[in-house]
Amino acid sequence: MNWRDQILQEFTPQVANLTLVADPDGLLTEAEMLQKIQDRGFEIIHFEDAIAFRYIYESQYRPQQEQGAALDLVIVVNKETQELRSLPYDLVKSGRQLAFSIGSLFPNLSYSVVNSLDRSDFDALYQAQVQHNPAPLGENATKDFVLRYVYNIDPDLIQQTSDLLLILLRWHYRGQILPEILCDRFIQTLSDRQLFSSLPLETIIRDRQAFFTFLQQAWPEFVRQNLVKSNQVSEATGTYATATKLPFDNHDIRVYINHLFLEGYLQPIDADKLKITTTSLELNSWIKVGLSFDPQADQHRRLQGLLESLDSSIPPNDAKYQDWLNFGKAWAKLIVLWHQDKILDFHAQFLTLQEKVDNTFFSWVNSRYGTLYNQPPIPPVMLHQIPRFLARYLEASKTNKVALVVLDGLALDQWLVLKDVLLAQRPQLNFRDETVFAWLPTITSISRQAIFAGKAPILFPSSLETTAKEESLWKQFWTAQGLNLAEVAYAKGLGEADSVSLVEQKLSPRLRVIGLVVDKVDKIMHGIQLGTAGMHNQVRQWAELRWMANLLDLLLEEKFKIFLTSDHGNIEATGIGQPREGAIADLRGERVRIYSDPTLRAKLKSEFPNAIEWQPLGLPEKYLPLLAPTRQAFIQEGKQIVAHGGISVEELVVPFISVSV
Repeated sequence: MNWRDQILQEFTPQVANLTLVADPDGLLTEAEMLQKIQDRGFEIIHFEDAIAFRYIYESQYRPQQEQGAALDLVIVVNKETQELRSLPYDLVKSGRQLAFSIGSLFPNLSYSVVNSLDRSDFDALYQAQVQHNPAPLGENATKDFVLRYVYNIDPDLIQQTSDLLLILLRWHYRGQILPEILCDRFIQTLSDRQLFSSLPLETIIRDRQAFFTFLQQAWPEFVRQNLVKSNQVSEATGTYATATKLPFDNHDIRVYINHLFLEGYLQPIDADKLKITTTSLELNSWIKVGLSFDPQADQHRRLQGLLESLDSSIPPNDAKYQDWLNFGKAWAKLIVLWHQDKILDFHAQFLTLQEKVDNTFFSWVNSRYGTLYNQPPIPPVMLHQIPRFLARYLEASKTNKVALVVLDGLALDQWLVLKDVLLAQRPQLNFRDETVFAWLPTITSISRQAIFAGKAPILFPSSLETTAKEESLWKQFWTAQGLNLAEVAYAKGLGEADSVSLVEQKLSPRLRVIGLVVDKVDKIMHGIQLGTAGMHNQVRQWAELRWMANLLDLLLEEKFKIFLTSDHGNIEATGIGQPREGAIADLRGERVRIYSDPTLRAKLKSEFPNAIEWQPLGLPEKYLPLLAPTRQAFIQEGKQIVAHGGISVEELVVPFISVSV
């Protein structure tokens, strides 16, 4: 039995048409929990806003109830039991009431510590509780219990630098986030030991990027000393030096270091600076992964290693959403590397892997996508949660200012190209790279509008075919958070040489939040002739004009905290034929057609049997997408195009970047 079973035993189909759940700790937002409840035939509505809830309930569920449909409807309120009265009276009167909390699942553990965990970590914690049956624990004892049994961190067993380094590599490589309350405890226990006094524990434990920078700085000295020890270079050779000496040659650590260089988290150093030749590395051949001898050979080796690494790490069908968000980052790096120089030796291997990724991702999305949009927004999982994430940031200080820059149509691989240019132009900038899911169908009027509305598309049904209401939706969101109109701004049509001045015109002393749409990349995409490689080249050329660098300069100068994202990515697709349907479709995109009538959608489906009838998850009932399959498009047969609208890692997993100096 796991923690979900304790809750699921209350969800027996056909016991009650309506169930009201008080869920103050967000237990029913966990993806697998949602999936299991839905698999039992229940439909779930999360009550967050009274007006939005009433719209969804009255338009989708009330008519079914009045027609006598057998519904198992669950309404979830993320508040205490007594707050169920905030629901409409007619529902409170007729619904069965349940309540779930962390305290009932983990009665002997500190609530504040357990509540800081991601709900997906409750599996390991619940099993540890069953196995070890702890007596009531205080806060520090609970922290130690969680560190040991959830994160496999036992400070008592960390006796040398390699022990600590292996722990940090394990969780930073996977993109795991250790809650602040546990970071504090871990740092406290390590700081008491003289052994770790020379290490910057505060930064390398809390900050993933800082940890990789720390490794990058320590690597040259390790290489030099290792080769001196082997008498392969002289003691005086080399220009690198650092006080930190790390045990990179530990067998378990070497595995991670290999992956970090292959996936670009670490950059190889120039072998010439250490006067190292390939022959001098015979006894230390594994070190070659972190040395650069010949750029073309290095790329060849890295491409081969990345293809093999990703082939063995594709998330399975029951993967957590975090696994696909992290995989998307590595996949984007492979795409950039592949299109820099398509090495014919790997062509078949790349295409086979691409097909495998496409099929596995589609299968996962088909079964799990419906659990994503009700996840907690810290950190954001989907694009519409970003404004709520920003609102939490503003709450932390009344003087904070936030800028959200939406680069329309920028795929994650194209972000990597853009970032390389920005770092060359502004080396002082720090980019914290995270990812979120876009909305399906991956088109601007759905996914970009969801960003500025701060809510699912089902809640702005009147503007699904246009972006004209973005500004008003953006301002509605922020005024609902307590800001006044003078503190909120929006601008679009940005990205051309003179458009920074449009942003300057929006700035004022009272401004606290600004949303900006940079649509230059989307324009590039719709005019591209040379596929993904052409996109990379055009994005690079645009970035070299310094428009983005100048925009970031302006916003940082005005003391804004900057976040960058994209509404959707894009892929290179091949035409499967132009549908012969006249004006029947409400929207006619290259990768998606939208219908309001299922009969009309079925008619086109019969013409293109491999097309995907996507269910309207988070969309109005009569918004019915038909998606082009795999890497294909509804255009002239055989024609090549870069487009968006469908289901692929490149279209659906998009960047969410914080920028600082």
